[in-house]
Amino acid sequence: MNTIETMLRQDKPRMQQLQAVQTLQLPDCFVAAGFVRNMVWDALHDYPPTPLNDVDVIYYDEQLRIAPEDIEKTLTNALPDINWQVKNQAVMHHRNQDPAYQNSTDAMRYWPEKETAVGVRLVDNNQLELAAPFGVQSLLEGKLTHNPLRSKAVFEQRIASKQWLEKWPKLQVIS
Repeated sequence: MNTIETMLRQDKPRMQQLQAVQTLQLPDCFVAAGFVRNMVWDALHDYPPTPLNDVDVIYYDEQLRIAPEDIEKTLTNALPDINWQVKNQAVMHHRNQDPAYQNSTDAMRYWPEKETAVGVRLVDNNQLELAAPFGVQSLLEGKLTHNPLRSKAVFEQRIASKQWLEKWPKLQVIS
């Protein structure tokens, strides 16, 4: 985690975004997907931070106490230049036709690429806590690995549509 933690702590906008999310005190909440993945890929390519299309916030609330749209509005009020995408993982299994997820980390086990399944949160003592059901080694090695719990076609379509290999040509695809 030291490498990822160091990268995050040196990235003022990402730390500001993590602080905004932390203030909401959402249950089992992480900022995930491209938030960590793209940062690591940029570092592996010696790129300055590439702009994020969105910032993905996941949380797990079985009681459905607060709607994702309300969280997005609150975050947008705090940081209006960010395209916040908030998803309650307690219900996402319905859309994805998966077994019910047990928590946010379990939900990430079903994401199409293993390296996307990394989330981070800022906890009360200003420490960074990582959730990575597949670990972070392959991410740090510049790999892009198909998750067998998702179709290979979805994996390949995401690589093509997001143009990851064009943006980060050193990535190594692992099917």
